Amino acid sequence: MKKIVAIDIGNTNVVCGVFQGKKLLREYRIATKVCKSPARCRRWLKGILPNNKEIEGAILCSAVPWCTRSFKRAFISLRLPLKVVGETVHCPIKNLYRDPKEVGPDRLVNAYAALRLYGAPAIVVDFGTAITVDIVSKKGEYLGGMIVPGMGISLEALAEKTALLPKVRLRPPELLLGKDTEGSILSGAFHGFSSLCDGLVTKIRKKYGSRIKAILTGGHSVIVSSYCKEIDYVNIHLTLEGLHLLFQKLYPAKE
Repeated sequence: MKKIVAIDIGNTNVVCGVFQGKKLLREYRIATKVCKSPARCRRWLKGILPNNKEIEGAILCSAVPWCTRSFKRAFISLRLPLKVVGETVHCPIKNLYRDPKEVGPDRLVNAYAALRLYGAPAIVVDFGTAITVDIVSKKGEYLGGMIVPGMGISLEALAEKTALLPKVRLRPPELLLGKDTEGSILSGAFHGFSSLCDGLVTKIRKKYGSRIKAILTGGHSVIVSSYCKEIDYVNIHLTLEGLHLLFQKLYPAKE
């Protein structure tokens, strides 16, 4: 059985998943900022995908247009077929945004993955560079969502915009109440953003129904998940799985 490659280009990292059948075989990451040229993307892809003959195709969603262009050219040079969400393929989910083109492809893929994997209605909270909250109605429609500055860039802004507060490495705090500046910042970040997550989920449930499932994903989802009490499922690979499901739906494997 041939493999399918799913690529999620985020503002901080490019994440690549290699699937065979229903199984995610491997996950690879590279910093988005280093993928400025097709040649750099091509070298990375050749390193993680050494045998083109084993690959049926690839599918990509992106929040970074310049990086998308680099990867598209890299795939052309490698002679690997690539589908780009929002360009050559579209998520089969009704988009109720006022201007549907404003919704990031990754957010639609997350909504589609939540619908397929967990059922509707659903809330997807993505703790990435930005924190996005997206809602799927009980009819399977993408209703809209929320966008909040993420944990990492919030800590960077705190250090940049204040005279005495240092830049700290994001990691779980030791105590609820910090006993030094660094501990206070970390406690505020983890307890503050997890409370934000729980508060938004609670507000959404009051409006759209108490049984709506909440799924947590994104690069920071693992380290923050234990602090979030209103989350039903944690799936760090939700976007990759959504891309894989979308590829399988559009291009079902031949018997």
